[in-house]
Amino acid sequence: MKKAFFLSIFITILFSNLSAQVSVKDSSIFAPYVGISYGYQLSAGDLVKRFGNNSSVALALDFKTKKYWTFGINGSYFFGKDVKESLFDSIATPTGAIINRNGEFADVRLFERGFTTSLTAGRMFSFKKPNPNSGIVFSVGVGFIQHKIRIETIDNNAPQLSKEYKKGYDRLSNGFLLSQNLGYLYLSSNRLVNIYFGLECLEGFTQSRRSFDYDLMKQDTEKRLDILYGAKIAWILPLYKRTPQEFYTY
Repeated sequence: MKKAFFLSIFITILFSNLSAQVSVKDSSIFAPYVGISYGYQLSAGDLVKRFGNNSSVALALDFKTKKYWTFGINGSYFFGKDVKESLFDSIATPTGAIINRNGEFADVRLFERGFTTSLTAGRMFSFKKPNPNSGIVFSVGVGFIQHKIRIETIDNNAPQLSKEYKKGYDRLSNGFLLSQNLGYLYLSSNRLVNIYFGLECLEGFTQSRRSFDYDLMKQDTEKRLDILYGAKIAWILPLYKRTPQEFYTY
């Protein structure tokens, strides 16, 4: 994710220096732009048995052609704190507590963590208002998704959940990703306000990547269909230069 972020920054600077000056309000243009978004997602499919709702932040580099086709590359990081699976029955007391090395109840916290990367392609439907470069955008994508349960032990004083042992409980899973997006893209004529808001659905065809789950006492070989869907809003940074206004004096 860090490499993708710095690559996007480099491309942003490159396009900012090389892009020709264009007039957004007059006609459809080739428009590269970067989007930084926040989304709220609901889980479905097999994922709903493991996690509840979550938040997502994403960085995308997209291109709109003069013929209203769109192409892009993006990456997202999603996170939440609603973990539904019971993991520690084999190492916990009858009340569900874990005893630390001091003989006290350990403070163990569980979180959802994951990321996606994908390539997208789509189509814009412009109504020519407020300008020919704004409109409804539908896109689909293919990529990769990974998620796991993040296990935090406060003060790190529970040897049952050391760094290596956590791998036997964290349910690390990943696989092929499909995505669909439907939203509205607004590129202002003066570049001051540029936004995107819409709906998104992700389908991950995943499988556990751990060789052994301690609580199950076996390897999890089940094929999963993990679904996330929700709404997102993005701030858009155009990478083209608008035509300067001309002023005449008499």
